[in-house]
Amino acid sequence: MEANKELLKLSFDLQIKLQKAENRIKELQKEKQFKVITLCGSTRFKEEFEQVNANLTMEGNVVISVGVFGHTNNVQFSEGQKEQLDKMHLQKIDMADEIFVINVDGYIGNSTKNEIRYAKLQGIPVRYLEEICI
Repeated sequence: MEANKELLKLSFDLQIKLQKAENRIKELQKEKQFKVITLCGSTRFKEEFEQVNANLTMEGNVVISVGVFGHTNNVQFSEGQKEQLDKMHLQKIDMADEIFVINVDGYIGNSTKNEIRYAKLQGIPVRYLEEICI
């Protein structure tokens, strides 16, 4: 009997804590002031990534970029590392309100095409550095 009372009290306490946490999440969502933009594109365009990152940041956006500029810095990745980096970038897209594609001279590689497709499937708007011709 005493154990049941303890379980009921514990259950009630957990429900209150859960409700408080849910309320805090709702408050934080209302407080969101800045658009989150994830940059996508070939890592051979490091300078353009840095410039776009700076510009979008100064416009008042939170910018998420690539973690490693493999092409520019001539970094060789194992297949496992490449797969992990691709998955991480998809998660960065999930965090975004929009993606911004760095498509210098119209170049969009296969990985970036997959990221664009993924963003569109998630209902995330896509913007481009340079106008695309369809």
